[in-house]
Amino acid sequence: MLVPPLPAWQKIRTLATLAPLAILAACATQEPGTAPASAPAKPTVVTQAPKPVADNPQQAQLRELIAQQDRLYRVAAPLLTSNAQLCRGNARNLLGFTAKNKYSFPIEYAETARSLGYDERLQVTGVLPGSGAEKAGIQRGDFLMSVAGKPMPQGTDAERQAAVLLSPLVVKQAPIALGVQRNGQNSTLNVPLTYACAFSIELGNADNVNTYADGRRVLITRGMLKFTRSDDELAYLIAKDMAHNILGHAIRQRMVSTIAEVIDNLLLPHPDPTTTAGTAGIRVYPQDLDAAADTLSLYLLARAGYNIDNVPAFWKRLAEQYPASVPNGYTALHPATTYRLSMIDKVTQIVKAKQEAGKPLVP
Repeated sequence: MLVPPLPAWQKIRTLATLAPLAILAACATQEPGTAPASAPAKPTVVTQAPKPVADNPQQAQLRELIAQQDRLYRVAAPLLTSNAQLCRGNARNLLGFTAKNKYSFPIEYAETARSLGYDERLQVTGVLPGSGAEKAGIQRGDFLMSVAGKPMPQGTDAERQAAVLLSPLVVKQAPIALGVQRNGQNSTLNVPLTYACAFSIELGNADNVNTYADGRRVLITRGMLKFTRSDDELAYLIAKDMAHNILGHAIRQRMVSTIAEVIDNLLLPHPDPTTTAGTAGIRVYPQDLDAAADTLSLYLLARAGYNIDNVPAFWKRLAEQYPASVPNGYTALHPATTYRLSMIDKVTQIVKAKQEAGKPLVP
């Protein structure tokens, strides 16, 4: 249904999440009337709006997690929707939104999620820009009530059941009738499908500065997310690992199961830190494979509208701050920085020349 499925507590999507629940109060004002001359003027009563209740520590933690996921999915969205042509066998029809309920989070956050507006129902948490869902009017905060006339699953297993319900529908390429509830009102929206790259974009629960790609997923660790200074820099990382997946590098390295185990672990609420020790058993990318991924990533970025001028500066800063001597960092698995920067400069000029000439942005 969603930007590709997520495991366990992060599921039902693909590049999101519910923003903190906002309670808005509207105040009506009237023009004051003229009191009779004999009537004493009424004193003006000024009332103060109640101060918002501060988050407790767990609410603050959950809001931060949601904000991080939201940023990740938002940045990934144009990379997924603009590059189906280059994703080859990794593209499929998507509904173009993400959804969650209170069970989408670690069990210890269930009540906290409820306090932020999540309940048994699946709720739209993000809409891919330019997708069929956006065009149909799906909005963040909509509760999903039905699909093709059938009730939408609720409760602890809602995500998996919803995926089963939607799977046979998305292959038909026809718009899907979704029943939604918004502000207490029910309506049915016909949602066109969006053909997009079907990679799952994950947030890893770890502070090491690294990313992982197992052929079908891209995982950005919490530490790497914090390292990025802009959405462009985050896009550079996502595009690079998308390129690794498109080019089948995990398969060529015979590392699919090894990397998948690392990703599965980092999606747990409490990962085993030993799995990311050293290089986690992952083989270093050879120079030619890494350069090929850099080349393709520049096309993915340009097609998605991201600025590629600062790509070399980002990779240089990353290598300087986290060199190959940091065993569980990014550069330890991508060591040929000097060669990569040279290739990136050359390919950047080619891509920009194609943009200026109005030529197709394909490698």
